[in-house]
Amino acid sequence: MAQRGVVAAGHPASAAAGAAALQAGGNAVDAAVAAVLTSFVAEPLLTGLGAGGYLLVAPPGQPPLLLDFFVETPGRGADARPAPMTEVLVTFEGATQVFEVGASSCGTFGVPAGVVAAVERFGHMPLAELTAPAARLARSGVRLNAMQAYVFELLVDVVGSTPEAAARFTVDGRPPREGELLRDPELADALDRLGAEGAAPFYTGDIGAAVSDWVCARGGVLTRADLEAYRVVPRDPLRVTYRGREVFTNPPPSAGGSRLVRALAHLEATGRTPDVLGIAAALEAGVRDVLAPAASLDGPGATTHVSVLDVEGWACSVTCSNGTGSGVTVPGTGIHLNNMLGEHDLFVPRGVGERLSSAMAPTVVRHDGVAELVVGSAGSSRIRSALLQALVNVFDRGESPQHAVDAPRLHVERGVAYAEPGIDVAALESAGYPVTPFAAPNLFFGGCQAARRDTATGVLDGAADARRCGAVVVV
Repeated sequence: MAQRGVVAAGHPASAAAGAAALQAGGNAVDAAVAAVLTSFVAEPLLTGLGAGGYLLVAPPGQPPLLLDFFVETPGRGADARPAPMTEVLVTFEGATQVFEVGASSCGTFGVPAGVVAAVERFGHMPLAELTAPAARLARSGVRLNAMQAYVFELLVDVVGSTPEAAARFTVDGRPPREGELLRDPELADALDRLGAEGAAPFYTGDIGAAVSDWVCARGGVLTRADLEAYRVVPRDPLRVTYRGREVFTNPPPSAGGSRLVRALAHLEATGRTPDVLGIAAALEAGVRDVLAPAASLDGPGATTHVSVLDVEGWACSVTCSNGTGSGVTVPGTGIHLNNMLGEHDLFVPRGVGERLSSAMAPTVVRHDGVAELVVGSAGSSRIRSALLQALVNVFDRGESPQHAVDAPRLHVERGVAYAEPGIDVAALESAGYPVTPFAAPNLFFGGCQAARRDTATGVLDGAADARRCGAVVVV
C-alpha cells in the first residue's frame, strides 16, 4: 500500500488524529494542525487554546516559512498595574522550583490565530474537518496515560490554585490518575466555534471579551485591545548547512533556534563525528553570543511537539506550550491561559505587545531541496541538546530516527553536564565537567518527535520519544 505520510506527536491520540487527516486527503500542515488540536484534549496541561507556539512549514519546491504565534506581553490600555502573581512550588526530579501563576502571569495567547493561519495559508482541508475529531474526543473523553497523569500530579497546585481550574482538571480535589477518563465539553464547544468561525471569536468576539474581562477583574492586564491587536507573524527561518544538508529552524526573537544553529555550525566546522566531549563543546558554543535570552534549566518543559511529512513533499514542524499554566480557566470558553509572564526561564520583554523569547525550535532538514527530516522537542533549555543529538545520530552516525531519539542524551548548562545512562561520564569528568548522572532515561531530557523521508526510496518512517510517551504513525 502506498504511503501517505508520517506523523510523530506527544500522545497516541494526537498522532492518530494527524494520521486520520492524511488519510482524508490532507497534507502535512492539515495533519499537524489536526494533531495539535487533539493535543489540547490529550495533553491538556501542556498546550491549549490559551497557549502559544511556532509552526515551520516547508512546501515542496518553495522556501520554508515559520509562523510565529507565540505569546505577547499584554497591557494595551490597562488602567492599573498588574496584581502580584501567586507563587507555586513544583517538585521536579527531587528539586523544588518556584513558578508564578494567576491572572498577572497570563500573556496574550496565539494558538487559535496560529492554527487558523496555517490552514488558511497552506492547508488542503476545511478547518471544521480538522476541529471536529478533536471536539468529539473532548466530549467522549480520553484516558490518561502515564505521562499525562504525571503532569497532572506535578502541576496539581497550579490547577488547584483557582476553583474554576480545580473543577475542570481535578477529581475530588486530587489529580486524575492513569487510566481515568477526562472529558472537557467546554473545550469541545470552543473547538466547534474555532472550526465554524475561525479565530475571530477568540480575539475580537465574545470569547476574547470574556477572557479579557475575567483576567482583568482578577488583577491581570490582558485587555481586549491586546487580543484585538494580536497577529501571527510570518518569519524567514534560520538556515545552516550541516553534512551536505540545509537545516531550517526558529529565528529570533526566539533563541532556541539560534542556539541550535550555532551548535551545528560548531560541529560542521570540525568535519568529524563528535564524541561526548564534542557534543558538550557544541552545546556550550551554542549559547555564546546569542543575544536573545531563552529558557534556563528551570522546570520540566511543559511543551509538546508534532512532526509531519507527507508523500507530496510537504513538511511541517510545530511546537506549542502553555508554560506550567496559570490556573486561570475562564468558564464557558474552554480556555486555560498560559503563565508565560510568570515563567522564570523565559525572557519577558518590557514593551507591551512584544513577543516573548523561547527555547522552542521546530526544525526541518532538506537534502537537495527535498524535505528529509522533521524534528522538534519539548524540554525547556534541553530542547537544543535533544535536537542536536538527534541530528548527529541520524546524519553523522547513520542511525534510524527511532534509534536516534532513543539514544542516551547529554545536556550541558552553565558548565554542568547532565547525563543519561550510556553517556561517557568518565570522559566528561576528566575534562573538568561536574556531572549530574540520571539513573534512567528521563523526560528532563526532552520529548523529541521526528519524521523522516528516505530521499533515495521515498519511504517514510519516524520516531516517538518514550521519555514523554510519544507516538508515531505511518499511513
